[in-house]
Amino acid sequence: MKRKTLAIQQIYKEGREHLEKAGILEAGLDAWYLLKHVTGIDKAFYYAHPEREISEEEKERYFYYIEERKKRIPLQHLTGEQEFMGLVFSVNRHVLIPRQDTETLVELALKKIEKGMRILDMCTGSGCILLSLLKLCRAEDVTGIGADISKEALLVAKENAERLGVLVQFVNGDLFENIGSGEMFDMIVSNPPYIPTAVIDGLEEEVRLYDPYIALDGREDGLFFYQRIVKESILHIKRGGYLLFEIGCGQAEKVAGLMEKAGYKDIRVEKDLAGLDRVVYGMYNEE
Repeated sequence: MKRKTLAIQQIYKEGREHLEKAGILEAGLDAWYLLKHVTGIDKAFYYAHPEREISEEEKERYFYYIEERKKRIPLQHLTGEQEFMGLVFSVNRHVLIPRQDTETLVELALKKIEKGMRILDMCTGSGCILLSLLKLCRAEDVTGIGADISKEALLVAKENAERLGVLVQFVNGDLFENIGSGEMFDMIVSNPPYIPTAVIDGLEEEVRLYDPYIALDGREDGLFFYQRIVKESILHIKRGGYLLFEIGCGQAEKVAGLMEKAGYKDIRVEKDLAGLDRVVYGMYNEE
Protein backbone atom coordinates (compact mmCIF):
# COMPACT_ATOMS: atom_id res chain seq x y z
CA MET A 1 0.00 0.00 0.00
CA LYS A 2 1.31 3.45 -0.89
CA ARG A 3 2.17 5.55 2.14
CA LYS A 4 0.58 8.96 2.50
CA THR A 5 2.91 11.84 1.77
CA LEU A 6 2.72 15.55 2.56
CA ALA A 7 4.53 18.63 1.24
CA ILE A 8 7.28 20.02 3.49
CA GLN A 9 5.94 23.56 3.06
CA GLN A 10 2.58 22.58 4.53
CA ILE A 11 4.14 20.53 7.33
CA TYR A 12 6.38 23.42 8.33
CA LYS A 13 3.45 25.86 8.30
CA GLU A 14 1.39 23.61 10.57
CA GLY A 15 4.30 23.07 12.94
CA ARG A 16 4.96 26.80 13.20
CA GLU A 17 1.29 27.54 13.89
CA HIS A 18 1.17 24.93 16.67
CA LEU A 19 4.17 26.52 18.38
CA GLU A 20 2.83 30.05 17.93
CA LYS A 21 -0.46 29.07 19.60
CA ALA A 22 1.53 27.55 22.47
CA GLY A 23 3.33 30.86 23.00
CA ILE A 24 6.78 29.72 21.88
CA LEU A 25 8.65 32.96 21.19
CA GLU A 26 10.73 31.81 18.23
CA ALA A 27 8.08 29.48 16.83
CA GLY A 28 9.14 29.79 13.20
CA LEU A 29 12.81 29.13 13.93
CA ASP A 30 12.11 26.20 16.23
CA ALA A 31 9.64 24.66 13.78
CA TRP A 32 12.28 24.92 11.06
CA TYR A 33 15.07 23.32 13.11
CA LEU A 34 12.81 20.44 14.08
CA LEU A 35 11.89 19.91 10.42
CA LYS A 36 15.54 19.91 9.48
CA HIS A 37 16.29 17.47 12.30
CA VAL A 38 13.65 15.03 11.08
CA THR A 39 14.20 15.29 7.32
CA GLY A 40 17.80 16.47 6.94
CA ILE A 41 16.60 19.16 4.52
CA ASP A 42 18.50 22.46 4.45
CA LYS A 43 16.95 25.82 3.65
CA ALA A 44 18.30 25.98 0.11
CA PHE A 45 16.58 22.71 -0.72
CA TYR A 46 13.41 23.75 1.10
CA TYR A 47 13.03 26.97 -0.88
CA ALA A 48 13.89 25.25 -4.16
CA HIS A 49 11.49 22.35 -3.57
CA PRO A 50 8.67 23.49 -1.24
CA GLU A 51 6.38 20.78 -2.60
CA ARG A 52 8.85 18.01 -1.84
CA GLU A 53 6.89 15.32 0.00
CA ILE A 54 7.74 13.58 3.24
CA SER A 55 6.43 10.26 4.46
CA GLU A 56 3.78 9.68 7.08
CA GLU A 57 6.50 8.38 9.41
CA GLU A 58 8.47 11.62 9.07
CA LYS A 59 5.31 13.62 9.67
CA GLU A 60 4.58 11.68 12.85
CA ARG A 61 8.11 12.20 14.14
CA TYR A 62 7.96 15.89 13.34
CA PHE A 63 4.71 16.50 15.18
CA TYR A 64 5.93 14.41 18.11
CA TYR A 65 8.81 16.89 18.48
CA ILE A 66 6.43 19.82 18.01
CA GLU A 67 4.29 18.53 20.90
CA GLU A 68 7.37 18.09 23.07
CA ARG A 69 8.51 21.63 22.28
CA LYS A 70 5.06 22.91 23.26
CA LYS A 71 5.82 21.49 26.73
CA ARG A 72 8.78 23.93 26.86
CA ILE A 73 11.35 21.20 26.47
CA PRO A 74 14.29 23.09 24.93
CA LEU A 75 14.80 22.69 21.22
CA GLN A 76 18.39 21.59 21.86
CA HIS A 77 17.26 18.76 24.12
CA LEU A 78 15.05 17.50 21.33
CA THR A 79 17.71 17.67 18.62
CA GLY A 80 20.56 16.78 20.99
CA GLU A 81 22.86 19.51 19.74
CA GLN A 82 23.62 23.21 19.68
CA GLU A 83 25.84 25.30 17.43
CA PHE A 84 28.43 27.46 19.18
CA MET A 85 31.29 29.39 17.58
CA GLY A 86 30.43 27.69 14.30
CA LEU A 87 30.93 24.24 15.85
CA VAL A 88 28.25 21.70 16.74
CA PHE A 89 28.11 20.45 20.33
CA SER A 90 26.16 17.57 21.81
CA VAL A 91 23.96 18.64 24.72
CA ASN A 92 21.50 17.06 27.14
CA ARG A 93 19.84 17.78 30.48
CA HIS A 94 23.16 17.43 32.32
CA VAL A 95 24.77 20.52 30.77
CA LEU A 96 23.94 24.16 30.30
CA ILE A 97 22.97 24.77 26.68
CA PRO A 98 25.73 26.87 25.03
CA ARG A 99 24.47 30.40 24.36
CA GLN A 100 25.56 33.05 21.93
CA ASP A 101 26.33 35.44 24.80
CA THR A 102 29.18 33.15 25.84
CA GLU A 103 30.83 33.54 22.44
CA THR A 104 31.93 37.00 23.66
CA LEU A 105 34.17 35.27 26.21
CA VAL A 106 35.60 32.86 23.65
CA GLU A 107 36.27 35.55 21.05
CA LEU A 108 38.11 37.66 23.60
CA ALA A 109 40.15 34.73 24.88
CA LEU A 110 41.15 33.76 21.33
CA LYS A 111 42.76 37.18 20.88
CA LYS A 112 45.01 36.55 23.89
CA ILE A 113 46.12 32.99 23.25
CA GLU A 114 49.77 32.55 22.32
CA LYS A 115 51.97 29.61 21.44
CA GLY A 116 52.42 27.03 24.18
CA MET A 117 49.74 28.38 26.50
CA ARG A 118 48.02 26.12 28.98
CA ILE A 119 44.33 26.87 29.61
CA LEU A 120 41.99 25.89 32.44
CA ASP A 121 38.23 25.99 31.87
CA MET A 122 36.54 25.99 35.27
CA CYS A 123 32.90 24.74 35.31
CA THR A 124 33.39 23.40 31.79
CA GLY A 125 29.93 21.81 31.35
CA SER A 126 29.58 20.73 27.72
CA GLY A 127 33.17 21.83 27.14
CA CYS A 128 32.04 24.43 24.60
CA ILE A 129 34.39 27.18 25.82
CA LEU A 130 37.59 25.16 26.12
CA LEU A 131 37.00 23.01 23.05
CA SER A 132 36.22 26.08 20.93
CA LEU A 133 39.43 27.73 22.10
CA LEU A 134 41.57 24.68 21.35
CA LYS A 135 39.85 24.01 18.02
CA LEU A 136 39.87 27.57 16.71
CA CYS A 137 43.07 29.13 18.06
CA ARG A 138 45.86 29.50 15.54
CA ALA A 139 48.67 29.32 18.08
CA GLU A 140 50.69 26.10 18.28
CA ASP A 141 51.03 23.71 21.20
CA VAL A 142 48.10 25.12 23.19
CA THR A 143 46.73 22.64 25.73
CA GLY A 144 43.96 22.68 28.29
CA ILE A 145 42.05 21.12 31.15
CA GLY A 146 38.30 21.29 31.71
CA ALA A 147 37.05 20.90 35.29
CA ASP A 148 33.51 20.29 36.52
CA ILE A 149 31.80 18.92 39.62
CA SER A 150 29.31 16.98 37.51
CA LYS A 151 30.46 13.59 36.23
CA GLU A 152 27.48 13.52 33.87
CA ALA A 153 28.50 16.86 32.36
CA LEU A 154 32.03 15.61 31.82
CA LEU A 155 30.71 12.64 29.85
CA VAL A 156 29.10 15.14 27.47
CA ALA A 157 32.30 17.20 27.32
CA LYS A 158 34.34 14.09 26.48
CA GLU A 159 31.88 13.18 23.73
CA ASN A 160 32.25 16.67 22.29
CA ALA A 161 36.04 16.48 22.43
CA GLU A 162 35.97 13.22 20.47
CA ARG A 163 33.43 14.63 18.04
CA LEU A 164 35.61 17.67 17.33
CA GLY A 165 38.89 15.78 17.33
CA VAL A 166 40.37 17.83 20.18
CA LEU A 167 42.88 16.32 22.61
CA VAL A 168 42.06 17.59 26.08
CA GLN A 169 42.04 16.52 29.71
CA PHE A 170 38.95 16.65 31.92
CA VAL A 171 38.97 16.63 35.72
CA ASN A 172 36.06 15.90 38.04
CA GLY A 173 35.94 17.90 41.27
CA ASP A 174 34.66 20.87 43.21
CA LEU A 175 36.36 23.76 41.40
CA PHE A 176 40.14 23.42 41.98
CA GLU A 177 39.75 20.39 44.27
CA ASN A 178 41.47 17.96 41.90
CA ILE A 179 43.69 20.39 40.02
CA GLY A 180 47.19 19.39 41.06
CA SER A 181 49.03 21.73 43.43
CA GLY A 182 51.78 22.21 40.88
CA GLU A 183 49.44 22.82 37.93
CA MET A 184 49.91 26.34 36.58
CA PHE A 185 48.03 28.00 33.75
CA ASP A 186 48.51 30.92 31.38
CA MET A 187 44.76 31.45 31.15
CA ILE A 188 41.76 30.52 33.27
CA VAL A 189 38.31 30.91 31.75
CA SER A 190 34.98 30.32 33.44
CA ASN A 191 31.25 30.66 32.98
CA PRO A 192 30.29 29.72 36.55
CA PRO A 193 26.79 29.52 38.05
CA TYR A 194 25.90 33.18 38.64
CA ILE A 195 22.15 33.50 39.02
CA PRO A 196 21.02 34.45 42.56
CA THR A 197 18.99 31.60 44.07
CA ALA A 198 15.89 33.74 44.57
CA VAL A 199 15.83 34.68 40.88
CA ILE A 200 15.81 31.14 39.47
CA ASP A 201 12.08 30.54 40.05
CA GLY A 202 11.32 33.53 37.81
CA LEU A 203 13.31 32.29 34.82
CA GLU A 204 11.62 31.05 31.66
CA GLU A 205 10.50 27.45 31.85
CA GLU A 206 13.04 26.20 29.33
CA VAL A 207 15.82 27.33 31.67
CA ARG A 208 14.22 26.81 35.09
CA LEU A 209 12.90 23.31 34.39
CA TYR A 210 15.48 21.86 32.02
CA ASP A 211 18.90 23.44 32.54
CA PRO A 212 20.78 21.71 35.38
CA TYR A 213 20.10 23.63 38.60
CA ILE A 214 23.71 23.20 39.67
CA ALA A 215 24.82 25.15 36.59
CA LEU A 216 22.50 28.06 37.39
CA ASP A 217 22.61 28.59 41.14
CA GLY A 218 25.13 31.24 42.16
CA ARG A 219 23.83 31.18 45.73
CA GLU A 220 22.38 34.16 47.58
CA ASP A 221 23.94 37.05 45.66
CA GLY A 222 25.17 35.19 42.57
CA LEU A 223 28.80 35.84 43.49
CA PHE A 224 29.62 32.69 45.44
CA PHE A 225 31.60 30.97 42.69
CA TYR A 226 33.36 34.13 41.53
CA GLN A 227 34.64 34.60 45.08
CA ARG A 228 35.92 31.04 45.29
CA ILE A 229 37.44 30.92 41.82
CA VAL A 230 39.23 34.26 42.21
CA LYS A 231 40.61 33.28 45.61
CA GLU A 232 41.80 29.84 44.52
CA SER A 233 42.97 30.90 41.06
CA ILE A 234 46.05 32.71 42.35
CA LEU A 235 47.53 29.32 43.33
CA HIS A 236 47.27 28.12 39.74
CA ILE A 237 47.82 31.10 37.46
CA LYS A 238 51.18 32.26 36.18
CA ARG A 239 52.31 35.82 36.63
CA GLY A 240 51.04 37.61 33.53
CA GLY A 241 48.28 35.03 33.07
CA TYR A 242 44.70 35.97 32.27
CA LEU A 243 41.50 35.27 34.17
CA LEU A 244 38.30 35.70 32.14
CA PHE A 245 34.76 35.38 33.48
CA GLU A 246 31.35 35.46 31.90
CA ILE A 247 29.12 37.52 34.19
CA GLY A 248 25.44 38.21 34.71
CA CYS A 249 23.56 41.49 34.75
CA GLY A 250 24.91 44.01 37.26
CA GLN A 251 27.87 41.87 38.37
CA ALA A 252 30.75 43.54 36.53
CA GLU A 253 31.81 45.99 39.21
CA LYS A 254 31.70 43.44 42.04
CA VAL A 255 33.57 40.76 40.12
CA ALA A 256 36.18 43.30 39.03
CA GLY A 257 36.59 44.29 42.67
CA LEU A 258 37.19 40.70 43.71
CA MET A 259 39.86 40.33 41.03
CA GLU A 260 41.60 43.57 41.91
CA LYS A 261 41.77 42.62 45.57
CA ALA A 262 43.37 39.27 44.64
CA GLY A 263 46.14 40.90 42.60
CA TYR A 264 44.73 41.10 39.10
CA LYS A 265 45.58 44.22 37.08
CA ASP A 266 44.33 45.94 33.93
CA ILE A 267 40.83 44.68 34.66
CA ARG A 268 38.32 45.40 31.92
CA VAL A 269 34.71 44.72 31.04
CA GLU A 270 33.59 43.54 27.60
CA LYS A 271 30.02 43.97 26.35
CA ASP A 272 28.07 41.43 24.31
CA LEU A 273 26.25 42.09 21.04
CA ALA A 274 23.24 43.38 22.98
CA GLY A 275 25.40 46.04 24.66
CA LEU A 276 25.29 44.34 28.06
CA ASP A 277 28.30 43.75 30.30
CA ARG A 278 29.23 40.13 29.60
CA VAL A 279 32.89 39.47 30.38
CA VAL A 280 35.25 40.68 33.09
CA TYR A 281 38.93 39.90 32.59
CA GLY A 282 42.33 40.86 33.94
CA MET A 283 45.98 39.88 34.18
CA TYR A 284 47.55 38.42 37.29
CA ASN A 285 50.49 40.64 38.16
CA GLU A 286 51.00 40.21 41.89
CA GLU A 287 54.56 39.80 43.03
